[in-house]
Amino acid sequence: MRKQLLYIVSFASLLLLATACNKDYLDRYPQSGPSSASFYTNEDELTLGLMGCYSQMNYGNSNRLPWHLFMDATSDICWERTNGALQDIAKGSQDVNNAIALLGWKESYQGIGRCNFLLDNIEKLSGKVSDAVLKQTRAEARFIRAFQYHYLIELYGGVPLITKTLELSEAQVAKSTKAQVADFIIKELSEAAADLPLNQAAINNGRATKGAALFYKSRTALYNERWDVAIEAAKAVMDLKKYELHSSFPELFTYAGKSSKEVILSLQFLRGINTHSTPQYLLPRLPGGVCDKVPFQSFVDCYECTDGKQIDKSPLYNPVKPFENRDPRLGYTVGLPGSIIFGYQFETHKDSLKIWNYNTTPATRINNTEATHAFATFTGYVWRKYTDVADGAFRTTSEMPIILARYAEVLLNYAEAKIELNQLDNTVYEAINAVRQRKSVTMPALPTGLTQQELKAAVRRERKYELAMEGTRLFDLRRWKLAETLLKGDFYGRIPKGLLSGAPVVDQYGTPNYSNVANAKDMRVIETKTFKTPRDYLWPIPGIDILANKALEQNKDY
Repeated sequence: MRKQLLYIVSFASLLLLATACNKDYLDRYPQSGPSSASFYTNEDELTLGLMGCYSQMNYGNSNRLPWHLFMDATSDICWERTNGALQDIAKGSQDVNNAIALLGWKESYQGIGRCNFLLDNIEKLSGKVSDAVLKQTRAEARFIRAFQYHYLIELYGGVPLITKTLELSEAQVAKSTKAQVADFIIKELSEAAADLPLNQAAINNGRATKGAALFYKSRTALYNERWDVAIEAAKAVMDLKKYELHSSFPELFTYAGKSSKEVILSLQFLRGINTHSTPQYLLPRLPGGVCDKVPFQSFVDCYECTDGKQIDKSPLYNPVKPFENRDPRLGYTVGLPGSIIFGYQFETHKDSLKIWNYNTTPATRINNTEATHAFATFTGYVWRKYTDVADGAFRTTSEMPIILARYAEVLLNYAEAKIELNQLDNTVYEAINAVRQRKSVTMPALPTGLTQQELKAAVRRERKYELAMEGTRLFDLRRWKLAETLLKGDFYGRIPKGLLSGAPVVDQYGTPNYSNVANAKDMRVIETKTFKTPRDYLWPIPGIDILANKALEQNKDY
């Protein structure tokens, strides 16, 4: 499939097929290549059309960073350094002309248009292609369309629900409510799951499976408070007995983890055909990165100590050595001062003008650009996920798969939905503890007998620790109604020439407050966010679409 993704059926990207012109020369079919009037005529053309649908599942900004990775830069855990549309959303200063909001809307509906075109025309192949191929192709297209609507409603709320190729006369389409679209997504995914295979052939990595459809059914249900449905779908994934937690958490986000049994769905890439620039924008300066997206100090301080207690409550926390005795996922997720990244000592203390280069034998001392470069990480930290040393020479042309769905989230979805229904049985503890206690993490199990609120807080913290820099944080903050609290005020980087004198107070959801720390004022203010309620719980619908579609209503207060 990775090679197939290169090929896109351009006309299938159109959401609207204009039919107003009827001159003879416009009605003639192209002399070479398929036309929209004759498509599809054989199985190869059908496959080509389906690959066009799949290709729309991935789009990037101008930096070619897969879209769902840069989503966390609009939340409370990551800062976007580049001035522009993404930073505007993060700060709460977006408007109806925001380029990222336009990108998400346009690309999603382009993907929906391709799926609708395929579904509208697939019957032309009845009797020419096997029923099994038609059945599976139809299910895959329905999955991709539901996938696109899943993200649309979480970003924009209610949206036009378009399930067929529209004529120009049908182009004025009003919103359906978020609940109505969620119902559609859940129904589509339920029916698609019944017709999708449990496994795809290796050559088709990245194509939909039964597990992928059930995963997005569970997530859509969870995000829309359909707790019973979320439990049922997550349990169905668990009962497939196909997926399991990968023993090595850091390996998951490298080439070594691309065939892991934890991965349910991932974006596929192939160098020379389709690549991404994730390492370039996450790595620090010495390995050739630009540290464009970096973690905040508050994210680093949210992780527990190895005794399962927050840093303000654990005797294991030492402010002089703040990264010792911490949940191992902190060091697996974040590049911490004192660690080794691509063979270079990573140190961001501004007085550390020389560091060790372990890429030479023996190791040598070299100038430390992490301390002196004007665009070194502003927070003092970088991300580790999706930075594999194998991409050292391919920082802008990485072919590392990017995970969209994995089993750890299934377990957390299941646990959260059960907690919301106050079904506090052993399966809730088992699901959360399985994530906490994978072999490379081994954090203490949750104590038994927790209240509903205590478990609710525990699973929310766990999602933050486990899923950071995977594109889910903004959606979590919105649905928990925490965005209006956590996406405002000053956000910090480390003290440039020192460490915090003590631990901040960390609340039940893993959010630090530095008002008790004597030298907190020495931290570098990286960003000041504003959040307008209820406006910023949704992105604006692009102004150009409001002008073009008179039936479309803009989101509140834009």
